[in-house]
Amino acid sequence: MDLESDRDPRMDWQGGAIFRPVRTGNAFEETVERILEAVKLGVFGYGDRLPAERELAARLHVSRETLREAIRSLQEAGCVESRRGRYGGTFVTYRLPPPDLGELRRAVQDMGAELEDALTYRLVLETGASELAARRELSPDQRAYLQQRLGDLEGACSDDYRSLDSRFHLAIAELTGSHSLAAQIAESRMRLNDLLNAIPMLERNIEHASHQHRAMAEAILAGDVPGARRSTEEHLEATAALLRGFLG
Repeated sequence: MDLESDRDPRMDWQGGAIFRPVRTGNAFEETVERILEAVKLGVFGYGDRLPAERELAARLHVSRETLREAIRSLQEAGCVESRRGRYGGTFVTYRLPPPDLGELRRAVQDMGAELEDALTYRLVLETGASELAARRELSPDQRAYLQQRLGDLEGACSDDYRSLDSRFHLAIAELTGSHSLAAQIAESRMRLNDLLNAIPMLERNIEHASHQHRAMAEAILAGDVPGARRSTEEHLEATAALLRGFLG
């Protein structure tokens, strides 16, 4: 599990939105939180192997014993499993539960004005991230990473669409080069994640979202700052409208 050859590229500039250092004092709890964020947002999906223990502990700035305790707890909760042998490691076993629209509507009512606050916050963060990513001179690896995330999303089946959608949005956040901004976008996404996952998979909406995602990626890769901001804003406003319609 600790072989250098097991290094996961998502642990370099990719993954900065999730695997940021935990604060001291609550290391165990925050380690569990970070791993669950990575799983629930689809950074690591069902069947994926988590990064090597040494690498993950270093990125989170926790001891390997703390990391092992967190992984044991997640294993007991049925979120991951550890396997031995040459191809062993810690693998994700968590699957997104089917949405309960009744329960989610009640959650929206409980949120009240907080829902609009969360949507506004997301809009400001993600449009800014797209603009900043478009301003940067991206490396060939970074450009390929964004194109890969777009391609994965465009080829996604309905079961994988939500997690791959998260991966695409987080990829843009990571390309800004700001771990603080990427972390805030990940936290913003977690705040809305259950609600976003509850939106029915409408063929027309998926078609529109696909055009919007491609426009976002192409603008970023072309260095088109106004276009990146405009296409991201259009996409997020469309998502917010659907969310209000189905859960309001």
